[in-house]
This record gives sequence, structure tokens and C-alpha cells, in this order.
Amino acid sequence: MSYWPLIGVALVVLGFALRMNPALVVVTAGVVTGLVAGYTPIEVLELLGEAFTKQRYLAIFLLTLPVIGLLERHGLKERAQAWIGTLRAATAGRLLIVYLAARQITATLGLNSLGGHPQTVRPLLAPMAEGAAEARHGTLPEAERERLKALSAATDNVGLFFGEDIFIAFGAVLLMQGFYAENGIVLEPLHIALWGIPTALCAFAIHAARLSRLDARLAREAARLPVATAAEERAS
Repeated sequence: MSYWPLIGVALVVLGFALRMNPALVVVTAGVVTGLVAGYTPIEVLELLGEAFTKQRYLAIFLLTLPVIGLLERHGLKERAQAWIGTLRAATAGRLLIVYLAARQITATLGLNSLGGHPQTVRPLLAPMAEGAAEARHGTLPEAERERLKALSAATDNVGLFFGEDIFIAFGAVLLMQGFYAENGIVLEPLHIALWGIPTALCAFAIHAARLSRLDARLAREAARLPVATAAEERAS
């Protein structure tokens, strides 16, 4: 068995490490892999075209981008921030914990498209977290704003990644089931998915603990901010 076709993996890693265009890196790696595997250029193009037509539904997410842009232009982020600011019990940490639980539960049911960075985190979750934090602690420093955005994106990632492992029709679960079957080990997808529950619960507990400390840190930063501002004014 030749291992030369695996050179495509090295090209992907190298291209991403050099921060090159992702689409160009992936297509180039696919072409190189096909040529090294013995396919002619025409056969490689046929394989790429066939894969694109079979998976063209994946490009549907592109339709959400102009919709999100139009909503943001008409004040979606501002309305989300204003609404969350009216909820007295809402804090940035509590909001993200609730979203984490909702994201994991929906991913467990296979409803992965109900969340995501372009359609939920950027236009809704991150602005709502900022609004909740500012309603309680006042104007945030730019560093804390960026930290909130990063935590919002990380919360979505954790909820989706560990939640979808419990869905029996998830590709990774079926891949593991097929791998075991090829090696003579018979396992039902349901059994594999059930073993993902302890990991998902641990992931939720660990990330929720991090988020629960978020409000305390924001309070400390807000308390230091007037002191730092006064010191800057004296220095100027």
C-alpha cells in the first residue's frame, strides 16, 4: 500500500499553517492527492465535480449571509442588546451557560443548524452577552469585548462538538461503528452514542464553571476601570 496519496494531508496542514486561502489549499491538496494516486487530470476534475454536485446542499449556508447582513443593517444587534439589558437577572455568564445547554441538547437531537457562528453567535449571542455585561457593569474595555466574543464562539463550539457525538446518525459515530465492524467488533451506533454522554456532561460542567467565573471577572475589571481612567487623566 502506497502512502504517497497522504501527501494531501501534509499540504492542508502546511497551507493552513501559512494562513493561505483555505479554498485554494483544499482544492490544491485534492488535485495533488488524485494525481499521486494515479488518476489523470481529467479524472481528478470529474471526481471534484461529482463530489460538488453530490454535496451542493452544503452551499446553502451561503444564502444566510446576505440575510444576516440585512438584519444587522436594520439594527438586529442593537435590538438584541437593548432587549437583554431589560432582563435584570441576565448576566453574560448566565446567558452563555443557557446557550451552552440549549446548543448541546439540540445537537444531541441532530439539529445542528439551529446555532452556529454566522447565523447565531455573531448577530445575536455575542451582542446579547455584551449587552448583559454592560447593563450590569457599565461600558466594557475593548479587551473585555473581544474576550466576550471569543467566549461566545467557544460556547457554541463546545456545545456542538460534544452534543453531536450523542446523535446516533452523526458521521463520526457511524465512522467508528464501520471501523469496528471491519475489524470484527460488532457495535451498534446507539451504544457508541451512549458512551458520548459522560464526555458531554463533563464538557458542559467544565465550560459552565469557566462561564460562571466570567461575571466576577467583569465586576473586577469594572471596579478597576475608574481607577485606571483617573490615573490616565492625571498623567495627561
